[in-house]
Amino acid sequence: MTFLLAAVGILGISASGPIIAAFPSVPVMSMAFWRNAAAAVLLAGPSIRKNPRAYLKLSRREWFYILLAGGALALHFVCFMFAVRMTSVAAATALVCIQGVWIALFQTLRGVRYRSPVIIGMSVAIVGVLTITGFDLGQGHMAFFGDLLALAGGVLAAIYTFAGAAARRTMTTSRYTSICYAVTAVLLLLICLCTGQPLWGFDAWGWLGIILLTVCAQLFGHTAMNHLLSVLGPLTVSTLILLEIPGAALLAALLLGQVVPIGTYLGLGIILLGLVLVVRGQAKPTLEV
Repeated sequence: MTFLLAAVGILGISASGPIIAAFPSVPVMSMAFWRNAAAAVLLAGPSIRKNPRAYLKLSRREWFYILLAGGALALHFVCFMFAVRMTSVAAATALVCIQGVWIALFQTLRGVRYRSPVIIGMSVAIVGVLTITGFDLGQGHMAFFGDLLALAGGVLAAIYTFAGAAARRTMTTSRYTSICYAVTAVLLLLICLCTGQPLWGFDAWGWLGIILLTVCAQLFGHTAMNHLLSVLGPLTVSTLILLEIPGAALLAALLLGQVVPIGTYLGLGIILLGLVLVVRGQAKPTLEV
């Protein structure tokens, strides 16, 4: 069952980039709002029926991490989804998945010392980033700016992961994800209202894109990975998430016919190698006294 859930989760998050790119008629922030709002409602229903009082007994600590995670997730979606529209799916996915490097860097700043594979992996991943951005700069300024947004999305994803892991210590998957997605949806709603982004009025094709993104990426992808955090642990889940990089590139090539420079695929491979070193090297970190 765990293997099946992991496979579904990987396929779900891998489909995120290709789906966003396939439905350009729906504004990025509107799509981000609906995927989170719908997921929050669908996940909260069963949880509230099972234990409604649990939603009224959140501690200040839990609220702090939920709000931090929700805010980071909202901004992550904005950065990543804009990036997918500006650069290739393969490049955006690879650059946003560099969150493993940011997590290791954050931990290093907190005094955690890692073995040499982590340092080597971070350096290798940065070389991969420079490779992709260098080739994308030759494709035009829009692709380059898309790369920068994807990198920012990776930093925000790392913050979301940190906060989510802290909140999940005392919360069930359904309770945490439903509240976190609700907070994210509210923030995205405010952004849409302030920027004049439409929230409805889309054609049938646009609504299909929103539904596919909600079901595949949000419900099956993000929620499955949040559940696996407590089953397999953050190290194994971080390793599994790396499969999103080749998965998204393959889906974009097959479904969208996206052809990217060979240098992008080279950079993608370098990043994947670096992230594997970073994630596996974090198995036994030591805290400096």
